[in-house]
Amino acid sequence: MGFVVWILVGAVAGWLAGLLVRGGGFGFVANAVLGIVGAAVAGYVLPRLGFILGHGLVGEVIRAAIGAIIVLVVLSLIPKLQR
Repeated sequence: MGFVVWILVGAVAGWLAGLLVRGGGFGFVANAVLGIVGAAVAGYVLPRLGFILGHGLVGEVIRAAIGAIIVLVVLSLIPKLQR
């Protein structure tokens, strides 16, 4: 059951990040992958910056969405660096 929740949290977080950065989601699988990667990024970056978010499902979605936004912003900068 935990794996299913993990995927659903990732999908919601990826969708939110895509909505905020790009204006729309990427599809269920891509949203889930983006959200899971975002959760890993946020789990590493946010505590080092001193940000502590609440616990529970809502806190996890917010944390994963922040990480996914970071990932999308960094990815959007990569093609600009190659020019």
